[in-house]
Amino acid sequence: MTDADTTVDDIDIEALRERALTTLTTARDRTTLLTSCVDEPELTAQHSPLMSPLVWDLAHIGNQEELWLLRAVGGRDAMRPDIDGLYDAFEHPRSERPSLPLLPPAEARQYAAEVRGRVTDVLADSAFRGSRLTEAGFAFGMVAQHEQQHDETMLITHQLRTGPQALTAPDPDPMLLFTGPAEVLVPGGPFTMGTSAEPWALDNEKPAHRREVAPFHIDTTPVTNGAYLAFIEDGGYDDPRWWTKEGWAHIRRNSVVAPLFWRKDGKQWLRRHFGATEAVPPDEPVLHVCWYEADAYARWAGRRLPTEVEWEKAARHDPVNDRSMRYPWGDADPAPEHANLGQRHLRPAPAGSYPAGESPLGVRQLIGDVWEWTSSDFLPYPGFRAFPYKEYSEVFFGPEYKVLRGGSFAVDEVACRGTFRNWDYPIRRQIFSGFRTARSGAV
Repeated sequence: MTDADTTVDDIDIEALRERALTTLTTARDRTTLLTSCVDEPELTAQHSPLMSPLVWDLAHIGNQEELWLLRAVGGRDAMRPDIDGLYDAFEHPRSERPSLPLLPPAEARQYAAEVRGRVTDVLADSAFRGSRLTEAGFAFGMVAQHEQQHDETMLITHQLRTGPQALTAPDPDPMLLFTGPAEVLVPGGPFTMGTSAEPWALDNEKPAHRREVAPFHIDTTPVTNGAYLAFIEDGGYDDPRWWTKEGWAHIRRNSVVAPLFWRKDGKQWLRRHFGATEAVPPDEPVLHVCWYEADAYARWAGRRLPTEVEWEKAARHDPVNDRSMRYPWGDADPAPEHANLGQRHLRPAPAGSYPAGESPLGVRQLIGDVWEWTSSDFLPYPGFRAFPYKEYSEVFFGPEYKVLRGGSFAVDEVACRGTFRNWDYPIRRQIFSGFRTARSGAV
């Protein structure tokens, strides 16, 4: 699908119904995996003040599905109006959630399953028309994305928890050391940013609009652990020249000396990774760095972080046909040869992987592997309209949040595309965040 106008009349209703069911089922299977691999005390514990207990996420997923698909779309009576407040993310910050009278694990599972059973009936009856919420199955796509986003959050909780490894997955295929060019020139000129056509795009991705971009160079791959280690060994965390005032104060106050989960054992750097300890793999994209760390590394390297506009042009612009694609490789949905998505693996692939997923200009791994910090604040596009509720995006617009792009190995394809925007505080490191750098100019 491109940024041409699309309506429900152009869509095969049965194919759309099948897509909605498949994406909802995929999300629920992942939720089940993440909440069945640990025992009940682990589900009800708060493993970090930054995260909810896993059992809160489980019931919250069911509650949001009831609110939007049963009540709003299906017009059904409320199943559990008594718990709406408990699972309102804006009413109760994460630090308070363990003290709430939450549904115990068995009841939370039963509630989510009962909601899903009724949702399948609503889906079978849906004509995917009549309102913006139902048009092209938007509400079903929104709920599937919401569940996958919480699955990513729960995977972060698994990384933060102590104790033995609870999750397993095969590693990405090994590859020969990448020897391609270190950077790629993105020519200057206009391109279409955002989308007005992607039927399940969320409000902050809209509308499509033209942006003018000066020429710049961008790293061919994300910055690796090995490259980041050179910054550490050169005293990067001890030199205020590379840090913003706020960043320097943050790392001094919190004694930050390396990416989260790293520690030095003699001359070797180790990291904790989903309950196991391993040597830091030098060829993987660096993971668990905050925006301040990414920005400092870029300054140390004589470069900078790309703007959000630059990142999207590098990821979507087809210079031959002067159009914006859904993904770096084109308009086709992601396949395993394109990107590391969907928790197929529990780590990034080596830098330079997935040549089939590179952009027309030759930039690799723009989708999947690690979320990439940009230099941009999270702001609305011209013509932005909140939908279906302002708390998804509008309340977060402003300089407090920095934009991340591209998804990670923890992101499902339904919640990752060339226009998808993520945001977080510049101090956040528990997320699956990395970065690549850029520099201005055509030479």
